[in-house]
Amino acid sequence: MTFYVEAVSELRPRMRRAIIMIQDLVMVLVAVALSLVLSQSRLSFEALSYGGLVCWALIVLVAHVLFRSCGLYNTVWRFASTPDFFNILKGCGSLTVVLYLASLAFRFFEPVAGLNERQFIVFFLVSFTIISAPRLYYRFLRDGASWRILRRAPGDAPVKQALFIGRLSEADVIVRFTRTAVPAEYAIAGIMATGSDAPLGTQIQGVPVVAVRPRLVEVLEDYVNGTENLDLVIFGNGAERDIEDYAELVRIARHSGIAVVQFSGLSELGQGGKLVLDAVEIETIMRRSAVATDIERISAFVGGKRVLVTGGAGSIGRILVKRALELGAEAVLVADLSEFGIFQLDQLIEEEDRDRLTSRIVDVTDRRHMMRLVGEFKPAIIFHAAALKHVPLLEENWEAAIQTNIFGTLACAEVAAKCGVPQFLLISSDKAVDPTSVLGITKRAAEQIVSSLHEVHAARPASQAGEASHAAAPGTKFIAVRFGNVFGSTGSVATIFQAQIEAGGPVTITDRRMTRYFMTVSEAVDLVIMSAADAEQRQGADDYAIYMLDMGKPVPILEVAETMIRMAGKSPYTDIPIRFTGIRPGEKLHETLQGEGEQVVKLDIAKIFGLRTDVVEWPRIQAALTALQAAMRDQDKAAALAVLAGLHRVEQAAGGARDQALPKAVGRSG
Repeated sequence: MTFYVEAVSELRPRMRRAIIMIQDLVMVLVAVALSLVLSQSRLSFEALSYGGLVCWALIVLVAHVLFRSCGLYNTVWRFASTPDFFNILKGCGSLTVVLYLASLAFRFFEPVAGLNERQFIVFFLVSFTIISAPRLYYRFLRDGASWRILRRAPGDAPVKQALFIGRLSEADVIVRFTRTAVPAEYAIAGIMATGSDAPLGTQIQGVPVVAVRPRLVEVLEDYVNGTENLDLVIFGNGAERDIEDYAELVRIARHSGIAVVQFSGLSELGQGGKLVLDAVEIETIMRRSAVATDIERISAFVGGKRVLVTGGAGSIGRILVKRALELGAEAVLVADLSEFGIFQLDQLIEEEDRDRLTSRIVDVTDRRHMMRLVGEFKPAIIFHAAALKHVPLLEENWEAAIQTNIFGTLACAEVAAKCGVPQFLLISSDKAVDPTSVLGITKRAAEQIVSSLHEVHAARPASQAGEASHAAAPGTKFIAVRFGNVFGSTGSVATIFQAQIEAGGPVTITDRRMTRYFMTVSEAVDLVIMSAADAEQRQGADDYAIYMLDMGKPVPILEVAETMIRMAGKSPYTDIPIRFTGIRPGEKLHETLQGEGEQVVKLDIAKIFGLRTDVVEWPRIQAALTALQAAMRDQDKAAALAVLAGLHRVEQAAGGARDQALPKAVGRSG
């Protein structure tokens, strides 16, 4: 029984299709003979006479033309479905009608005994049956459980038992493709339906529905506790949004050593079809309510433009680069100081997009080099993502933080204005709100620089701007986008915890009460681009210098650690210890996105807000930057921090002794 399937499967596609065509034509001839026999017709001429052979040849020719035109040979047998059998029905029906009309025309000139309508009805039924039968038989063998058993060799690895959790429409696809996979990797043992359209016990291609909501968690626990042998859990596409207990289901499976994947589509249909199964990552578990990206709007904004990304080899920068290329940017220029980072970025870019990508190793504080790059490239927008961001490290390396985060932003912004770049966007951070760290206060200063340039540009034309005219020429719009932690970015808690878990622990947390905002990098990047698209259209009173992303609710860091440990199949505190080390210099227990006195304005864009805040006048910023440069020349950290604190109108003076703790800055009201 398997010889037929194996023989057909191992043929090359062209040869296989030719054999199928010949087989169909033979079936047509057999159908003609059977229709004559079954209808007990006696023709007035011999079947093997010259005239009879000519009739056979004409029937074959007409059948081949009609079958090809009806699409009988455009489908692989193993994926034959209802539309394909309709094509067979259409082909056989067309052939029957053509042969009947031909017989009427022929009999008009020369009478032929033994032909009537009954034979053609029988021919249609017989031809459809015997042409469909081999296809049905082949698919039955390939899709049935018997095929997996017959194909298994003694040395083959055992087939893993999988449980599918999701929609029944996806379950039907997944069951079919797991059965047709060669070699078979796993088999679906049961379906846990997220909808209510199938009662318990319903079967999908012979696979039972073993659970429906709200008993998904309870049933999965029964499976993993030994009721059934289980090796893999497959979630349907979008299950993290459809299932309230998604995180708990993943935790149960991972804790029991069961692999967890998520179905995201199909690939290689031409070569037999494969399921695309993605690993379930921590950012999927620590989810917030998802909102679909307005692809049309951000594509229209980026498409056809030249885009410069400073810090383009960093965590957020590289995704900005990839997204800009995907959205149809004419060209993308990466400016980054990390040679290895640029090399890694190049490996991530698709081959067809590399001709639109240019990378330059450059320090963003090098004003002359940046001026040459921007002048030659002529970007329509600059995404300024270049920054130093590690809180404890920057407490010691405060000079580097000030140089990169403040003077780097100033240099790039002024270059953008002088070169007439239409838009400059700063990637900011929630650390800039009421800052207590060097990172926070330098990012706050960067926001103030951008806000001041935005205000100068919006308030009056460059010809009347006095000293600021060189910094903000008409046509340059400055904005900043503020958001919290990004999963998977370099130095984020997720990457640190992952490394600690792989090393066997302990996982270190500064304080069990600590919380942070989290967002996936892809979502953050799309919202950043959307903010730039919105800013491009705003003028006057409705214009915003700072945008804030909706990060949802803050997540306890301890919860992140415990979830990641469970996802690794371990138990927190038992398999992987968790150690609390105490808050480090500059850290806060809880971050906020809105400063005291800042007014949040709801926009007509999901997950994005405008911020109204007081703006430091440009002359004062210039004076503060001059004093800051003097403090850096003297290597006076306290003086430098006092200058920055004064820039943000702190509640108390920051002119204390050297090495005094960093004062707390307060965002200005507006």
